[in-house]
This record gives sequence, structure tokens and C-alpha cells, in this order.
Amino acid sequence: MENRFTVWILVSLLLFFLLAMEAKTVDPYKVLGVERNAGQREIQKAFHKLSLQYHPDKNKSKGAQAKFAEINNAYEILSDEEKRKNYDTYGDEKGNPGFGGGSPGDHGGYTYFTNGGPGQNHFTYGPGDWQSMGGQGGSKSFSFSFGGPSGPSSFGFGMEDIFSNFFGGKPGGGGQFGGFSGSTGSRPGSKTSPVTITTVSSQVYKKEIVDRGMTWLLLSYTPSLKGKQHVENIMEVVASSLQGALKVGSINCETEPSLCKDLGIYPSRMPRVFVYKVSGKGSLVEYDGDWAAKPLKTFCQDNLPRFSKRVDLNRVESSTFTTNKLRSVVLLSTKKDTPVIWRVLSGLHHNHFIFYDAEVHDASDPTVKKLGVGALPAIVGWLPNGEKHVLKAGITTKDMKLAITELSALLEGFEKKSKKAASSQAKKEPTDVGQNQIPLLTESNFDALCGEKTPVCIIGAFRSSKERNKLESILTAVSRKSLSRRQNSAHGKDSVSYTLLDATKQATFLNAFEKAGFKSSDKLLVAYKPRRGSFASFNGEMTTEEVERFISSVLNGDIRFSKTLQKPVLW
Repeated sequence: MENRFTVWILVSLLLFFLLAMEAKTVDPYKVLGVERNAGQREIQKAFHKLSLQYHPDKNKSKGAQAKFAEINNAYEILSDEEKRKNYDTYGDEKGNPGFGGGSPGDHGGYTYFTNGGPGQNHFTYGPGDWQSMGGQGGSKSFSFSFGGPSGPSSFGFGMEDIFSNFFGGKPGGGGQFGGFSGSTGSRPGSKTSPVTITTVSSQVYKKEIVDRGMTWLLLSYTPSLKGKQHVENIMEVVASSLQGALKVGSINCETEPSLCKDLGIYPSRMPRVFVYKVSGKGSLVEYDGDWAAKPLKTFCQDNLPRFSKRVDLNRVESSTFTTNKLRSVVLLSTKKDTPVIWRVLSGLHHNHFIFYDAEVHDASDPTVKKLGVGALPAIVGWLPNGEKHVLKAGITTKDMKLAITELSALLEGFEKKSKKAASSQAKKEPTDVGQNQIPLLTESNFDALCGEKTPVCIIGAFRSSKERNKLESILTAVSRKSLSRRQNSAHGKDSVSYTLLDATKQATFLNAFEKAGFKSSDKLLVAYKPRRGSFASFNGEMTTEEVERFISSVLNGDIRFSKTLQKPVLW
């Protein structure tokens, strides 16, 4: 009896030992082939190399799936400092000396695709589900983990990569998108909008996708094809990191055969993924890379709109932005390439604006000061008549989706305002096309109105719309009365030109005549002789008679002219 009891004890201990040995975590350092003092970068490189080598979609050899799971589990331990410390101390990532399977979620499994906010939300399936996508599998499953907001990612990019791509920095650390400050959409206490995959029919495609200016990531499939869920998960991860820059949709070619046939997107052996590229007529570009989030995201970024023209402010004049009938907008940022946000906006609004962007070092850059911008990033707009408006400076935003919404509203507001101004101006225009209008002085028309070839330039400076209207009315009347004195017989050209100047926006221009820039005057006239670099001013009672008397004295040489302090320049 005693012998039987002893045998039973020995057998139990042996079984316990064998089970413990099997449950014990495989050495993650050996799995990834790295030294125990390896840094995170070295560990990540080793993981990426091995995960590509043993990925079940590419490696069909026996044991590849198990090896792939082992690689992911090893990386999950070594990429987490706490788990790694526990393993180094106890031989177990949970801090339990001796026993315990090294499995996330306490179910001996691995997670595949993480999506959402801080922490780790997991989508799990087992090895047997790799092909079927969604069946309830065995005891082990595969893993791609996003980690936390600042942790590494098994997809090959983490939250820091996302924000360095778009904002040029790191989340929560004052990162910048060419100067746009940014933070993640998964901050404590905040809510991240879930990605919605739109079911695309023929009607939806025509009404919501074609010619709408938005990039779409589209999946074409039939229900009988395997792998749809796998691809959709990858698409959702990519769309989450590009929220606001693109939309996601799926087309069931079994219920929409005509649409799939017309577009040439009918799948054969597996689902297909396309990007609807916003270009001249719009086009579908098929993705043929690896089924992983990072390369798909790069593909999407490469196919975002490119309507913005990159310019060097040191080599272009402001007149460049007023050569088209459309309004022009220029983004000033510190980004070396056109920022993603600006590319997206250029697609949404390319039918209403001409887009430009320029890299500048900082707000102290002379080219930035010349435009009247005090902080970066900034958006400057030009109307077709040459009027310049600083639409926004020192732009800050919480995330890309919010930035696109806010800046779209800004552009739409500028468009409405300019249309309203144009409509108001049109109502003021006389019915007689032969009647003259007094133009606003801008950089684009400066040479024609007040350049070296003009003997005398009469400039009416104003500080309010009311004073502008009054000056315009007076100068228009005077210019008609003075026609007999305007013709220069020697040159066959007008000896005097008339123009208006917005003193609130062109203070530097007026500083060339007077150090104080005539700030005490709501309105005044400046008679400027470009060839001689001299001027005379009048800020008395603005009536038609007084203004006509002043201009007659200028033309007759009865008024003393003073030298300008510097050459007047429009900013």
C-alpha cells in the first residue's frame, strides 16, 4: 500500500513537472534571435524580419503558423518594458516565478489587429481560423498589437509614427504638423470616432465618391471569397490613422455586378483593394502590396490629392497668386513637403481655389513678415483683384479630422466673403462701360499705376469702407474733370494716374512717406512722383473742389514736394 502511494506521488510530480515545462514561456530572446541587452530598435527590426518570413499568408510550410505565433508572443514580451523586466527576473512576463503560459489575455492566445484608444482592444482568432476568418478556434491565436498610445506596434508603426507623419512630432509632446500642434485622438477623457465602412452601391458611388474631392479606400469582394474580414481589419486600422483624409467603403460585386464590371474591379480569387484618387477626372488605383497596415497606409498617402503647387517665396512675387480668376490660398509651414492636411484640402476645394504651399523657417523670415504674418503655420489668401488677406496665423488643432473640418470652414468663409464683396462692387459699377473706376493699388498693378513710367500717381488712402467709398467717388469725379490736363504730349501717356490704398493693410507703404505713416488721418491723398522719389500729401477737407484744387496745383508745379524716406513697397 505504501509502495503504491509512493508511485502515485512520483507519477503526479512527474506529470506536474512535464506540464510546467510545457507551460513555461519560450525564451523570447532566442525566438527573436537577439541578445539580452538588445535595444527596442534592434528587437523591433528582428520582429519585423521574422514576422514577414513566417507570415501565414506567405509561408505555407508546416509549422509556420506556430512559429509566427511564437514570434508575436516573444515580441509582445520584449516590447513591453514591464513584461520584459518580469521575464528577466522570474523567467515569466507576468512576474510569476516558475510557471504560467506567456499568453496575452490569460487565454493562451494572441491578439490580431488592435484598434481604438489607449490600452489594447483585441480582435482574436486561432490558427485554424486564419483562412476562415471568424471561426472559433483552438487554444492559440495570432497577434498584431498596437500597444498603448506611445508603445511600439507590430504593424510596423505606432502612434508616434502616425503623428510624426502628419504633425512632425510626437503625440502629447507639442508635436507639430509643419507648425500645427497636434495630439492623439485617444487622450484620456476623449472619444475617438469609430471608422465606418460604407456599403457602396452604384448610386452611392456616383453621388458620394465621384467628383467629390475626397479620397476613398475601397474593397471589392464577393461573399464566397475568404479573407474579407482580414482585409477590412487592416483597412480600418489605416483609416483610423488617416481620419478626415479618406473614407472607407466596400463593394459587394455579387449584388453590384454592373458597377464592378464597369469599374473593372471584379475580384477573382481574393478581395481587391483600391484607392479612389482625386485627380482631373478621378481614377481607381489598385493596391498590390503586402497585406499589412503600414504599406497600405503609405499607398493611401501617396495617392492623396496633389493640387497644391510648391513655391519658393524668395523667388516668386505676390502677383503670381493673382494671375487667375479664382481665389488663391498659400500655406506657410515648416514642413519640407506639402502637409497631408493641405493636400486633402486641395482635393476638397480645388474647384474654388488655386492652392500653393511654401516651406519657411520661422515667423521671423523676411518673406513671412512681408506677407504680414506673425505666427506659423499660416494661410494667406488673395482675391482676383489682388487684395491680400491673412486668413489665419498660428494655427493649432487637436487632430487631423478636426483640422480639416475647421480649415474647410475657413476657406468656405473666405469664398463667401469674396463673392459678397465682388457682388457689392458689381452693384456700384456704372452702367456706362466708358466710365472710369478707381482701382485698388496692389503689388500686381503697382508698376502700371505707380511705376517708373508714371509721372504722377495720386493715391487715395483710406482706413474704413465708408472713407473708401467717399474717396473713390471724389477721385472718379476729379479724374473726369481733369481730362484736358491729363494727356502728356511728349510721351503720349497719362501724366497722372489715380488709385486707392487700404491704409490698414499697407501701413509700411505709407511709412515710406512719413515715419508715422499718417496714422492720425482717416483718409488722405498722396501725390507720388516715382521717377524723382518725391511726394506731396493732402489731408484737408475731402470735397471734390478741394481735391481738384490740390491735384491741379500738383500738375502745375505749385506744390512743394518732399523726398520719400525710402522707396514705397507693397507688402
